[in-house]
Amino acid sequence: MRCLGIDFGSSRIGIAISDDLGMLAHPLETSPNDSGFLSRLRQIVLEKGVSRIVVGIPRNMDGSYGPAAEKAKLFLSQLKSEFAGVQLIGWDERLTTVEAQRLLHAAGRDIKKSRPVIDQVAAQVLLQSYLDSVAGPAE
Repeated sequence: MRCLGIDFGSSRIGIAISDDLGMLAHPLETSPNDSGFLSRLRQIVLEKGVSRIVVGIPRNMDGSYGPAAEKAKLFLSQLKSEFAGVQLIGWDERLTTVEAQRLLHAAGRDIKKSRPVIDQVAAQVLLQSYLDSVAGPAE
């Protein structure tokens, strides 16, 4: 089960991918949110053998949906018409960007210079959260 994680933003889209076993998420790339994105996403899905796409839905801390979440949900419904054979999942991504910044800072990366990778690390955090939730209990 190969999964793709997407951190949807109005200008950039972070993408992460799982390993072949669906256990570990890895940052893949940051793409501009433009008219060529769906074509690039189709290419990744085919090349990597993706069977599931997890799209982050940025809920407010009280669980409600704001304007960014509504845009992400609209994006998710657009993907449903484009990727019929791929399972699509909306996933709560509260605080993934904050966690991505913390991870980059802990790795010694300057946050301002890390702007090109912050979205893909946020996608990695949300995808890993999803993967951990579907994994069986550790033995």
